[in-house]
Amino acid sequence: MKLCCAPGWTELFSLLCGLSISGVLAQQSTPSPSAGQVPKLKFRLAGYPRKHNEGRIEVFYNEEWGTICDDDFTLENANVLCRQLGFVSATGWAHSAKYGKGVGRIWLDNVICGGGEKSITDCKTRGWGNSDCTHEEDAGVVCKDERIPGFVEPNTIETEVNQIEEVRLRPVVASAKKRLPVTEGIVEVRYKDGWAQICDEGWNHKNSRVICGMMGFPSERKANKNFYKSVKKRAAKARRRSERSKDRRIKKRATKAKSTGTAGSKDRSVKSPAAKESGKDAGLKDRLYTERQQPNYRIHSVACTGTEVHISVCPFEFYKGNITGVCKGGMPAVASCLAGPLFSSGIGIKKKQPPQPQSQQLIRLKGGAKLGEGRVEVLRKGVWGTVCDDRWNLLAASVVCRELGFGSAKEAPTGARMGQGMGPVHMNEVQCLGTEKSVWNCEYKNITEEDCEHSEDASVRCNTPYMAFETTMRLTSGRNRLEGRVEVHVAVNGSKTLRWGLICGEGWGTKEAAVVCRQLGLGYPNSGLQETWYWDASNVTEMIMSGVKCTGTEMSLSHCQHHGANVNCKKTGSRFAAGVICSETASDLLLHAKLVQETAYIEDRPLHMLYCAAEENCLSSTARNANWPYGHRRLFRFSSQIHNNGRADFRPKAGRHSWVWHECHRHYHSMDIFTHYDILTTNGTKVAEGHKASFCLEDTECQELVSKRYECANFGEQGITVGCWDLYRHDIDCQWIDITDVKPGNYILQVVINPNFEVAESDFTNNAMKCNVKYDGHRIWVHNCHIGDAFSEEANKRFEQYPGQSNNQIL
Repeated sequence: MKLCCAPGWTELFSLLCGLSISGVLAQQSTPSPSAGQVPKLKFRLAGYPRKHNEGRIEVFYNEEWGTICDDDFTLENANVLCRQLGFVSATGWAHSAKYGKGVGRIWLDNVICGGGEKSITDCKTRGWGNSDCTHEEDAGVVCKDERIPGFVEPNTIETEVNQIEEVRLRPVVASAKKRLPVTEGIVEVRYKDGWAQICDEGWNHKNSRVICGMMGFPSERKANKNFYKSVKKRAAKARRRSERSKDRRIKKRATKAKSTGTAGSKDRSVKSPAAKESGKDAGLKDRLYTERQQPNYRIHSVACTGTEVHISVCPFEFYKGNITGVCKGGMPAVASCLAGPLFSSGIGIKKKQPPQPQSQQLIRLKGGAKLGEGRVEVLRKGVWGTVCDDRWNLLAASVVCRELGFGSAKEAPTGARMGQGMGPVHMNEVQCLGTEKSVWNCEYKNITEEDCEHSEDASVRCNTPYMAFETTMRLTSGRNRLEGRVEVHVAVNGSKTLRWGLICGEGWGTKEAAVVCRQLGLGYPNSGLQETWYWDASNVTEMIMSGVKCTGTEMSLSHCQHHGANVNCKKTGSRFAAGVICSETASDLLLHAKLVQETAYIEDRPLHMLYCAAEENCLSSTARNANWPYGHRRLFRFSSQIHNNGRADFRPKAGRHSWVWHECHRHYHSMDIFTHYDILTTNGTKVAEGHKASFCLEDTECQELVSKRYECANFGEQGITVGCWDLYRHDIDCQWIDITDVKPGNYILQVVINPNFEVAESDFTNNAMKCNVKYDGHRIWVHNCHIGDAFSEEANKRFEQYPGQSNNQIL
């Protein structure tokens, strides 16, 4: 008989893995279904993938299970529901059917609780069964993993919690245990305090595909079953030898006890030679992780279709009662997986290799803090664009994840949860079967500007292989888990013994901090600190790594450049060790490229009007030799509109106490260099440059429903709020490039925001903007302005090889 995780397909999503906990609750505000009766309410957590204390919340009312809509859902609602489930409180909640869509009725909608109610019936609602939602809006809760003392469950639906929370691949070859990622092994599921196996009767490649997806691999491959059968035989043989040796020892002890009269004495015998030989045969000769006890089978008859994101979604059956002698005709299920390109080397992220001919990348992830997560962007006609989140689900997200070389999706976030993109939105209402090789093979709709905005950009969080990166690094002495002095666990001076040590803070910055935060799974970098004297509570004092230089994209600090065994640190005291502060969110600045193109022009400005600009180094170096105050400088002017599309406000690195007052312009500088402006030749040679200090970072305008937070007036706080932008108009000082000495020709205008990476962002690759420029000595034309990573590689090459215009007709 199939249990909760193996129902019929029509009931799969509502009955799957339900933690069913209930209470008898009197309904106060809603008439009972039958006159004179008070309905019994029952609650359970369902869905996938999930732990026992989280899931889609389902209510049993009027003899029918149903869900709760996420409209107006809050943490207070979750607190009430978690207490009814027997947990002390809630730690979070989920919207948009994060744990899968339920079936049947949607019992409650627009639930508003204060948080202290004893029952969900005490909260305000639209009434039972009155809802305008679909199951794509099913709410979920995350409860604190602590039970209410003495909680009574009189109406428990199931006497046993039948679900799968954790799965692993256990390698049987000894050498495979040391290699990461583990791509092949026996499939095991967490059961009580240990692990149990799955009987392989009926096991096929579709089941393996689901397991591989969960483990972070894009596809499965055929395992050598004959090898595992031989392992099973050897293990059985070893068990029999062990049992015989044990019997001989028992008989020997009994004989000795009978002759000496010490039958009740404690056994202090050592292993017999036969037992030792048995251990050698099973351990050294075969070098296998074979077990002498019988396999602990827990599950059988798994029947996945191959598109599921978690084995819990597949039909399967649990063994019940006495399980001795089960799976007689089979053996433990085995899965073998193919690693994606980033992990196929077997030792982690591949090092740089000579470029090889390959098909053009058509999809990428942007703005994520971890590997395998981010905003989905697709390439169409040479231009990158985003995907609208209408009908976005785990099936479509899994196709994206596998296409990128990861496993199945564990989450399909909507609502620009990984920050908003810029440029076109290429796809809408993506509907995948789960078997497609590319998201472009799925059904989708082309969209118009009215259909979607970037506030609806779709994202993914993919399963990725476990690489144990976090075991070689730790943060110490910080005020919380997101900050501290960085300590690494490495071998020193050629020794094979690993020990903890510090990193020299010289040259340490935001990009190095980004790698540390990613390696430890702590999100984005907030600061990379070169001095940590205020975190001097650890007994680790030796500097064992120096000269660390990262690009910011590495998955481990060991992949960054450093001095290796030759530690070279001028300041060796522990106070000068590197530290980091991580954050769960980050800003993301982008320049409005179209506005630059629309506002560009040339001005010949008299020198007597440029004294303040010269004081702030806003003119080229040759201006020093000019005949002040006579003559003029030729300025290439344009407006800069800088958007914050991230998930945290952009704030200057320095606080107000350290801002520098500039008397000439009568303002404070919160950042010495906020933007670089450069004129480049088509081969990349710089012929003119400018820079902009952040003398006033503020919210000039904001998106609808977003309030301004920063204003420079009266020495106010500076910054750019999420969803707002700061406008530097073309007619203010230093909003230019001095091109007095530039000869006529074809050039590239490059604008880079936050060029020194002083302030952390979720994505630095979109901080540059480029335009084609034609200058004839009198006039200037600007066109093809775009964010640096908005084009395909081929389109970028065409842009850089731009031959120029033969006239002023820009097509």
